[in-house]
Amino acid sequence: MKKSCFYEYIKYTSLNVMGMIGLSCYILADTFFVSKGLGTNGLTALNLAIPIYSFIHGSGLMIGMGGGTKYSIFKSQNHHSSANQIFTHSVALAGVFALVFVLIGLFCSKSIITLFGGEGEVFEMAVTYLRVILLFAPAFLLNNVLLCFVRNDGAPQLSMAAMIGGSLSNVVLDYIFIFPCQMGIFGAVFATGLAPIISMMILSPHFLRKQNQFHFTKCRMRISSCLSILSSGVPSLVTEVSSGIVMIVFNAMILHLAGNVGVAAYGVIANLSLVVIAIYTGIAQGIQPLMSRYYGMNRFDFIHKVLRYALITMIMVSVLIYSIVFFGAEQVTQIFNSEHNAILQTIATNGLQLYFIACPFAGFNIIISMYLTSTENPLPAHIISILRGFVIIIPMAFVLSWIFHIQGVWCAFPATELIVAVIGMTFFLRIKKTA
Repeated sequence: MKKSCFYEYIKYTSLNVMGMIGLSCYILADTFFVSKGLGTNGLTALNLAIPIYSFIHGSGLMIGMGGGTKYSIFKSQNHHSSANQIFTHSVALAGVFALVFVLIGLFCSKSIITLFGGEGEVFEMAVTYLRVILLFAPAFLLNNVLLCFVRNDGAPQLSMAAMIGGSLSNVVLDYIFIFPCQMGIFGAVFATGLAPIISMMILSPHFLRKQNQFHFTKCRMRISSCLSILSSGVPSLVTEVSSGIVMIVFNAMILHLAGNVGVAAYGVIANLSLVVIAIYTGIAQGIQPLMSRYYGMNRFDFIHKVLRYALITMIMVSVLIYSIVFFGAEQVTQIFNSEHNAILQTIATNGLQLYFIACPFAGFNIIISMYLTSTENPLPAHIISILRGFVIIIPMAFVLSWIFHIQGVWCAFPATELIVAVIGMTFFLRIKKTA
């Protein structure tokens, strides 16, 4: 059984890490091609609009991960009717959230970019990106929900293939729309919006061949079921949304400290950070189906084995990532610095080396939150997520930027993750004693 547990861990986490890296490359591809095709202004516009994508993606993950966790527990207990009701509620919730995002896109795009400090050419480009990404919100949300349910339905390979396939299509379409078609910033965001649609097409055989064990069912929509799904998925939402909120606050600070070039430099750092966070999220999403299943079977010994595997993997990945960033920061920045701007090069290189100190602490926080959620301990998971997403990092950024200027902005992220990791370890040790 131990060998089987380790094999399943490797299978689920490796597939999900690859899939999440692919999914995160939606935005990284935009960053690369926009920097090459539209220069510093395009990169600045992208960075002003992209925090809203974190809200869309985070909402989809909240519904998908929350629903997937409940589905897996009911399925392991052979409560198939309840499992189908969870799926039905999840899709309905995705529809409600999608409608809200579409309305925001239609009526509030200009106001949001004005609030974020966009001006002139940057303003027009950012509004275009934001409006289109919000209009594609239904596709992003439904894709995230289906990915989570397919993964929890015993098909992690198909889930990974869909994530990677959608991302690769985005990379190819980004190039075609920005360069041969000369569609500018609209081409970049249109390619990104098509990616989840292609991902769902890759998932479709799971349903067309009737391999899925979850189905729509006639049931009365219960507020308690909706709240239960959302509650279990809140840590996933906050993990994603915190990236967006941090970007909004940091953009404002850096705009004041270093102008548009500073914001463009932060765009490089923030978008690379999304990929790194995606690796940790992939590990967490990989262990979620296993932990939820073992929790339904009351096998806490296997839950803790899976958690130990995940933490060891996270530490190894963190050492590798920071070594690459520390020694290769200058080369990484040059990839996105198409105009060879010396100020951007200096700011981004220094920022990468400071910002990514957070790697092991952020990884621990994401994994421990998923452990708590999968074992139906949502409250401490919520506390961890909210502390790292809102409560600590924003005041930390203001204080450190006041003392150390732009270096303080970069240090706010690792300082926050370290503090929250200590709190998360305390929660874990207390809960483990009672398990």
